[in-house]
Amino acid sequence: MNKYSIRTGLLALAILGMLHSEAQRRSTKKKAPAKKTTSSKRKTTTGSSKTTAARSSNTSDNAAAQTTREALGDTSSPKVVTITSAFKPSLKTAAKINFTAASPVIDSSRTPVTYSVPAQNLFFSYQPVPISPLALPVDTGFKWQNDHSIKAGLGNFNSFLLQGAFSFGDGVKSNTILNLDYLSNKGDLFAQQFSTIGISALSVFNTNNNNEWTTKASYRNTSRYFYGFEPASLSFQKSDLLQRFSEAGIEIGLRNKQPNAFNISYAPKLNLHYFQDNRQAKEYNAILNAPLKKNFGTKMAIDLGITADIAKTTVPTGTGNLSITNNLFYVSPSVVYTSAAFKLQGGIRPSWDNGKFATLPNITAEVRIDQAGLVAEAGWVGYFNKNGYRTLTGINPWISQPTSLLNTKVMEQYAGLRGSAGNHLTYRARLSFMRMNNQPLFPNTTGDGKAFNVLFEPELDVVQLHGELGYTLQEKLSLLAGVTYRQFTSQQVYEKAWGLLPLEVTGSLKWKLLKDLQVKADAFLWDGSQYRDRNLATFKLKPAADLNIGAEFAVMPRLNLWVQLNNVLNNRYRRWNQYEVMGLNVLGGVVYSFR
Repeated sequence: MNKYSIRTGLLALAILGMLHSEAQRRSTKKKAPAKKTTSSKRKTTTGSSKTTAARSSNTSDNAAAQTTREALGDTSSPKVVTITSAFKPSLKTAAKINFTAASPVIDSSRTPVTYSVPAQNLFFSYQPVPISPLALPVDTGFKWQNDHSIKAGLGNFNSFLLQGAFSFGDGVKSNTILNLDYLSNKGDLFAQQFSTIGISALSVFNTNNNNEWTTKASYRNTSRYFYGFEPASLSFQKSDLLQRFSEAGIEIGLRNKQPNAFNISYAPKLNLHYFQDNRQAKEYNAILNAPLKKNFGTKMAIDLGITADIAKTTVPTGTGNLSITNNLFYVSPSVVYTSAAFKLQGGIRPSWDNGKFATLPNITAEVRIDQAGLVAEAGWVGYFNKNGYRTLTGINPWISQPTSLLNTKVMEQYAGLRGSAGNHLTYRARLSFMRMNNQPLFPNTTGDGKAFNVLFEPELDVVQLHGELGYTLQEKLSLLAGVTYRQFTSQQVYEKAWGLLPLEVTGSLKWKLLKDLQVKADAFLWDGSQYRDRNLATFKLKPAADLNIGAEFAVMPRLNLWVQLNNVLNNRYRRWNQYEVMGLNVLGGVVYSFR
């Protein structure tokens, strides 16, 4: 054989060996999917699968090499390592977790937290001002400012008016108000002339121990003439008709603004009065009023009031001086219960009227009906009206000098309602049944009838109906109205209640129309009283009405103009028999403020 034939045979054997090796490799790949499936189920053994595949590849290569060796006449056994794995990976069955809904347990324990703060040492180059605690002042709605003003005016009937008001102090620890006034006029009738001059000073001092002192000093001089004589043809010297009163007074009071450590409130007050006329009659009067209240909690309290009223009146007579002593003492102990809807006060009032003892009741009750502020009230009370020369001239300035003085004892039973409607309207109504002992009456003197005697009715029953109505709108509008009706019965000695009004209607209006314009008005209406004339006959006076209107407006920062019209209806009525009032009186002037 030539070389070409040998080479061709070797090449054919090599090709056959390669084909055989490829056939074994494909047979191995067909069995590999089972192993691949096992390998895919166990991802964590990826490294082992790769090793097995590498080993299969090496087996195929070894078979091919063996065929080649056999073709080349190499009959040595091949070195083959076969690895068979039966491991099947699996996952352990997981346990299912069940969640149960339950509220968390409240942790009531308190964890102590301790802070370690180092000391801070600061040094300043200045000294701080010490801070002292002060009591919060009471909010009165306005800031106190001292003001001084003068009011002056002229009018018909030779009218002249002069008023002055001055204030001093800081409004916190002390303040003083000084008032001066003078008024004079002269009517058309003979001796129809009137003048008055007065001065008063009121001071309030606040101490550091919760006390407030009040002092007041006053003086007033009033002159008028008995021009109501009849018949008018009588001739008198003007000086013989003069009726002049002079009065001086001092008042001293002390009160604690808040209850003390023992829940006690007190407000004693002492008044001293001196009164005289131009015919040598004099009166001295000292009044001590000392109320005391002890609180027990917020609902119970005990009231204890002591009153002493001592007076001595001296009246000249043809044979000397008549001295009249009129003393009144009483104590007012009572128990007070107060709740949100109910208030009850029960007590007695032992009294000594010129040495005569009497026990008076002091029982009152108030019940709140609804939340709107309606309150029902009822009571049975007894009290005294002190009658002196000074107080009687305040009722009737035409009285003659008294020759006897008695105090009026009043026993009153009443029932009524009071309350408010909204934020602006207030009202009150009361029905009273009163029995009065020693009520003063005022009949004309005999002769010319220009003066009035003072007689005391031993017993007089009165049925009284009183009503009040008020409307307030901030500081722009204020309206007050009142009506009082009285029926007098059961007189024991005298025929009628001479000089006492059976019906009174009063009204007051203040209206700030503009910033610099204010209007005011006053109205008085009454039914005429019974009177006994100089001939001892009883008659009734005609009803009367008196309307006054005034206005004040600013023309400069400190200067205001004012005008006042008195008795606008020009009604020459008679409040007291034989004394006719003046007609329409027009006054006007200026008000200057120094602030």
